[in-house]
Amino acid sequence: MLTARIAVIVSGGGTNLQALIDSQGRGELKSGSIALVIADKAGIGAVGRAEAAGIDCVPILRREPGFEEQVLTALTEYNIDMVVLAGFLGILSGGFVQKFPGPIINIHPALIPSFCGKGFYGLRVHQAALDYGVKVTGATVHYVNAVVDGGQIIAQKAVDVLPGDTPEILQRRVMEQAEWVLLPQAAELVSAQIIREKESNI
Repeated sequence: MLTARIAVIVSGGGTNLQALIDSQGRGELKSGSIALVIADKAGIGAVGRAEAAGIDCVPILRREPGFEEQVLTALTEYNIDMVVLAGFLGILSGGFVQKFPGPIINIHPALIPSFCGKGFYGLRVHQAALDYGVKVTGATVHYVNAVVDGGQIIAQKAVDVLPGDTPEILQRRVMEQAEWVLLPQAAELVSAQIIREKESNI
């Protein structure tokens, strides 16, 4: 069966990567297959998750010169069709987005356009939501373009903010109720579109 070859770029523990791996294992992510994991730091938890799943993992350190060029080279070598940013804490340049021919999607832990853009990542997003006093937050999967968190929205899922929430508690709820559900669904949706385009060109 023809599938879209997916690369996942990660910066941390890899819980969103694990959600993708688990979804693939259950047959829900069926139009795409995870062919490569790129870890932008050494020794992060996502590396172990990739290895346990038998997925090739390439460390390319974001702080080193030539990071984007090395990533593009790896994507070409592995014939990657789409890139998923799953807890990637860097910002890809507009030049990178132009050079990679396939779609790039990202998961953001808020309901864009709220609490997004440069500087809004990790616990900072959830702290901002609590500081503002919103009653509902959530997660967004969107296409990546040259504007930080500015690409077209693919899917969103709302999560309630509850009394007594801390940034850590809210982060966990958003992950469990939104991110780990939404990202595999969006990856399947975009993978299926890629396959349809490939089949129409055969």
